[in-house]
Formats: sequence, structure tokens, C-alpha cells
Amino acid sequence: MHEGFTDLEWLTRTRQRGDVEAWLARLPYARHIGVAAEPAADGKGVVFRLEPRQGNVGNVLLPALHGGVVAAFMETAATLDLMLAARSPRLPRIVDLSIDYLRTARVVPTLARCELLREGRRLANVRVWAWQDDEGAPVATARLHFVLGEPVAGDA
Repeated sequence: MHEGFTDLEWLTRTRQRGDVEAWLARLPYARHIGVAAEPAADGKGVVFRLEPRQGNVGNVLLPALHGGVVAAFMETAATLDLMLAARSPRLPRIVDLSIDYLRTARVVPTLARCELLREGRRLANVRVWAWQDDEGAPVATARLHFVLGEPVAGDA
């Protein structure tokens, strides 16, 4: 995750603009699986999107998305959402991920939202839920714990 994110001026500038797409452009795996982001229509944060791609299929008989792709999508969303929501620009490192797969994730667009549950001086907790047709019927939920890097110098 740190590769390409060492330009602190760029990181601060893109964070101030809420330019999550600029961050995604520097994450090869996120591009490979088809992750995108846009402001939520209800004005509450960012909604992440996983495009339906044949390379993301884990079970060709159903067909269904691979659980690892769903987890990677949710981890990417949580990390970027935390970078956006944190009090100051930081590069978080994941410590723990707990995911609950609730139903089959079909090969259709999958969406995710995140909620910053707690941000301390050194640790943060983020909740993520991913859905396909109905936000109230998630395909998976996750809780992630992060160690926060040092704040970027010069940001208020």
C-alpha cells in the first residue's frame, strides 16, 4: 500500500479533495479486480464499487465471486475510507480483519460503505458492509483494525 503513497504533498492534496480515485489509480490489485469509488448519493461518505469481472469468479457453477476478492474489495474500501476520514493524513496498516460472508455474492456490481468506529492516537477500527441489490441485505460484513502511521507533517 505504501508504494506510490510516499509523496506526502500529493497525499495531503488528494485527501483534501477527497480524490479516492487518484489513490485507486496507484493500487494495481484494486484496478485488477475492478474497484472504483464515488461520493454517496445521500451525501454520506463514499460508496465503493466492485465491477463484475469473470476473473473475480470463484465458483463457476453458481457463478459467484471468490471470497478472497470480496475480502480484498472490502479491505481496500476500509483502508481508503479510513485515510479519508481520519483526523489527519496517515497511512494505516491492517492488523486484523474479521469478515462474515452472509450470502452468495453473484457476479453483478457489488457496493460497499464504511464506518469509522473509533480513531485513537495509534489504532483505528472500521466497519464495512458490502451488498449487491439492497444495502439492507449485505453479502458480507467486516470489521478491520488498523495501526495508524505518523500524521503527515504540515496538515492541520
